[in-house]
Amino acid sequence: MTRVGLIVNPAAGRDIRRLTGGASVVDDYAKRRVADCVLEGLTAVPDPPSVRVMPDRSGIADHVLAEAPDELEAEALDIPLERSAADTRRAAAQFRADGVDAVVVLGGDGTTRDVAGEIGSVPVVSVSTGTNNVVPSAVDGTVAGVAAALVATGTVPAADVVERHGRIEARAETPNGEKRLAALAAAEVSSRSFIGSRALLDPDDFVGGVVSRAHPGDIGLPAVAGALEPVAPDEPGGVALRLTDPEDAPHTARAALAPGVVATVGIESVERINPDDPVRFEVPDGVVGADGERELELTDATVEFRVRADGPRLVDVDATLSAGSEAGAFALEAADRTPAPED
Repeated sequence: MTRVGLIVNPAAGRDIRRLTGGASVVDDYAKRRVADCVLEGLTAVPDPPSVRVMPDRSGIADHVLAEAPDELEAEALDIPLERSAADTRRAAAQFRADGVDAVVVLGGDGTTRDVAGEIGSVPVVSVSTGTNNVVPSAVDGTVAGVAAALVATGTVPAADVVERHGRIEARAETPNGEKRLAALAAAEVSSRSFIGSRALLDPDDFVGGVVSRAHPGDIGLPAVAGALEPVAPDEPGGVALRLTDPEDAPHTARAALAPGVVATVGIESVERINPDDPVRFEVPDGVVGADGERELELTDATVEFRVRADGPRLVDVDATLSAGSEAGAFALEAADRTPAPED
């Protein structure tokens, strides 16, 4: 039997940016409803895959399993819980080891990044329920479940609808040794010398960074890069940006830096880079972030970024459903359409 994994991050969409940026909070009830829809979507194929759900201490997984459609075999993944990002990484690693055929992830860029570090080549349907949502798709949970079922069962060949997303490696040489960080859409350098609330919101803090994709419709540094040098998610390489005061900058751009925050950003230079090309920043005192979250506090450091071509294999939901229709996946034979006789 084919199998689908489901990861729901209870903490996604609830950080400080939902207050400082004015965006809405994605609470546990909303996540439960999306997850319920994912399981319903899995039943769109004649022989639905079984589903295993990452457990959590917020009651989301328990609810989803209790409300699972009768035609689905559904159970909780057996892993220890820490109530941290380690739960997501552990679940992704277990799904990969168990050989699941696809994974649906509910969260933001950070959740998808945690999954990407452990999931290997398993196709991922990433659904936006987080704060920074450059990588996850803003798609209905039911539709996401249908796409996962089509790919997992082989009704639609994964090779036809899966795109390999880039990722960014950051390596910092500091007086105290080497530090490393991974990002999916963007690795940012900030002049602020402490992590604090983690959110990258103030344009005056941005020094620059590297993105693996760029479009004005993205959020954060990818939106800034997309104003001058767009890069599709499946294109190799990325863009390196160095920022400065808008009054002194040769280029400026208006961009969405976070949900509810639009600002003018000064761009000193923008450079298209090839996969594995090194880009270096000197950081006398600052922070390196990943996908809109400050992560590494640095002093007297040199940071080297490289865009790698071995990120997660993301399912194109629209393309999958179109391919499913062309393959006749949703058409029923006459016998299948005949209602059951009433007692």
